[in-house]
Amino acid sequence: MKVLMLNGSPRANGNTSIALKEMEKIFSREGIETEIIHVGNKDIRGCIACLGCAKKGKCVFDDMVNEIAPKFEACDGLVVGSPVYYASANATLVALLTRLFYSTPFDKTMKVGASVVAARRGGLSSTFDELNKFFTISGMPVASGQYWNSIHGAAPGEAAQDAEGLQIMRTLAANMTFLMKSIALGKEKYGLPERESFQRTNFIR
Repeated sequence: MKVLMLNGSPRANGNTSIALKEMEKIFSREGIETEIIHVGNKDIRGCIACLGCAKKGKCVFDDMVNEIAPKFEACDGLVVGSPVYYASANATLVALLTRLFYSTPFDKTMKVGASVVAARRGGLSSTFDELNKFFTISGMPVASGQYWNSIHGAAPGEAAQDAEGLQIMRTLAANMTFLMKSIALGKEKYGLPERESFQRTNFIR
């Protein structure tokens, strides 16, 4: 099994990285393959709603989004990490996720998602909620830990002193591993849930 981990911080080795690497230790212990990709410092533009991906099967902007897409398709779980800016995720990460989720035609149902957020003090819950919405709109179960998946630290490296935050990450990784393995067994025995044809309605005609 494999987990893809996206570091949405501009700093490759900042506090978001500490959180992801703490999770990686548990995944490794449980025999889960991981790959961490640093995306927060890349030049990634937002979606322009051209709908070109519907024809091409990928985003019209051939950048890191299209590089990550096959890795996303192949993984059993996706972890997204971000620092908090104005009670929100890093805009570069949001641009990437918006295009990645919208432009990829493969079924994401039952891939397990988890978000982790890092901040000096506040805005963690709103950022956590923001990132989880990418999973819940896609039929992806959201892994939870023992608290909201957050870690505290201001200067790079300070999160290593947040004992509770580190424990949250370890618990999250263990729970995510259990969920992925359980889903794999469920798929083997029962298959994926049958899906109805999509009913799209508009509020204004």
